[in-house]
Amino acid sequence: MKNEILFISDLHLAFEKPEVTKRFLDFLDNHASKAKSLYILGDLFDSWVGDDDFTPPGNKIRRHLKKLTTSGTSVYFQPGNRDFLIGKQFCQETGVTLLEDYAVIDLFGTPTLLMHGDLLCSDDLPYLAFREKSHTPEWINDVLSKPLPLRLLYARWYRLRSFLHKRKKNQEIMDVNQNTVIDTMRQYGVQRLIHGHTHRPAVHDFFIDQQPAQRFVLAEWTKSEASSLKWLDSGYSIINLA
Repeated sequence: MKNEILFISDLHLAFEKPEVTKRFLDFLDNHASKAKSLYILGDLFDSWVGDDDFTPPGNKIRRHLKKLTTSGTSVYFQPGNRDFLIGKQFCQETGVTLLEDYAVIDLFGTPTLLMHGDLLCSDDLPYLAFREKSHTPEWINDVLSKPLPLRLLYARWYRLRSFLHKRKKNQEIMDVNQNTVIDTMRQYGVQRLIHGHTHRPAVHDFFIDQQPAQRFVLAEWTKSEASSLKWLDSGYSIINLA
């Protein structure tokens, strides 16, 4: 009987990263296929310019996700800052269920908040301003109305601009704000949070209103390192996939 719950994020799959794609497909076949549920907490792709983009490795990922969901493993996807344009067509083709920016699940009896994590980085004001603009229906419709080749060029430019901006930013600004973490967890009535985005994998123990709380940060996948957070009724463990 499948009872494992798996969590991953920040794979940043792209044509230029075949090693990461191969590791993800191996993970789906050898680990996720044995799980009850798989939660992908954003940035599965390095960029996503619309569900009509079938450039590699998109088609291969679609086929393997469909195979996994058809086998009985539930797959949930929470958009990240790189692939928030994933829509209904992708979900229909893969059997994946799309989650909102904030999702509370019952994880073996404990309410647990799932997020990509970018909304917790509240000190990065320029990014939050761009995020608010880019998530409006008007902005999304305008982007998706452009020809696919133009969207692909724009995605490359955006990745380059993002890389250059990050080099100039204080690293602490791009991490979560602990007060925002506590306020968000308090708002959703949880003592456990799982997220990605920051590429700073760790388990943080702290208190909210004198009650113990935990924040799990998922790891980025690279050519040399990858991991998944696995949860069973008996507790959690980290699966190293390198």
